[in-house]
Amino acid sequence: MNNARSGSGAAYLAALLFASIIGFSFLFVKLTVSRADPLDVLAHRFALTFIVLTIPVLAGWMRVKVSRKDIWRLLPLGLFSPVLFFTFQTFGLLSTSSSEAGIIQATTPVFTLLLASILLKEKTTAVQKLSLLLSVAGVIFIFAMKGGTQLSTANLGGIALIMLSALCFSAYSVLARPLSQKYAPLEITYVTVTMGFVVFNILSLGKHFAAGTITAYTEPLASPVYLGAIAYLGIASTLVTTLLSSFALSRIQASKMSVFSNFSTLVSIMSGALLLKEELYYYHIVGAAAIIIGVLGTSLGGARKPSGKEEGQSSASATAD
Repeated sequence: MNNARSGSGAAYLAALLFASIIGFSFLFVKLTVSRADPLDVLAHRFALTFIVLTIPVLAGWMRVKVSRKDIWRLLPLGLFSPVLFFTFQTFGLLSTSSSEAGIIQATTPVFTLLLASILLKEKTTAVQKLSLLLSVAGVIFIFAMKGGTQLSTANLGGIALIMLSALCFSAYSVLARPLSQKYAPLEITYVTVTMGFVVFNILSLGKHFAAGTITAYTEPLASPVYLGAIAYLGIASTLVTTLLSSFALSRIQASKMSVFSNFSTLVSIMSGALLLKEELYYYHIVGAAAIIIGVLGTSLGGARKPSGKEEGQSSASATAD
């Protein structure tokens, strides 16, 4: 019993650290995309992550044992995060403030609940349904209030991309839950990071080769601010958070893990307002409050747990080839 409690405590601490790091990541992404092409940012970010992770593996300090079959099992996970999640997030931040991105990202638990209901056949309570509607209302409220002042086609597209990134991370969380029971956090991290490194660098270098601008790939690396931001994104916000989320998801449910996105939302709002001097209006606060309250109700609203037989069937189907 004590071991179980200590394991859960460590998992919640990992989730809290994960949320804190993610909260600041929007700020650092904004700093990088103002100095480099989004694809270059992703390529540099995952190149650094891959190098930092590969050195101790090659040196034998960390062991990664995955077969070809294991890699194929983990590829769908890597597709949702990092490939789609970070692509939508980075391009979305071109026309969306870090504060708004953090607010919209708070809808992740709602998507997680919906996907769990569809894929794992989990039942929802009336409280959860009402809470889900409250979160959606919070997002709509922000859109509606901003529509009369700042909302443009570009900004709307940015918000849509951030919403898609939230959906992708929800899919990642649902898929990672059964996989994290089978694979160690480091194994999941290494496969998904390698996938991001290969995909983003092929796209970035391919784009520059086609346009004859290959030198543009390395130009941003001359900026100390850019290098510092990439270091945060590549090491803390990619490598460390992947390890933390994989560890947490191996011990707590995906819906409980997703609740911590509320804290990252508050961090992103405060960092954007204080450090980037982004304008924060009353409707951002009201909308964020509605989203957060709705998310808490959605995640903690007492969903009926499946029976042992149903749970076993769900886990088996989720991990099947």
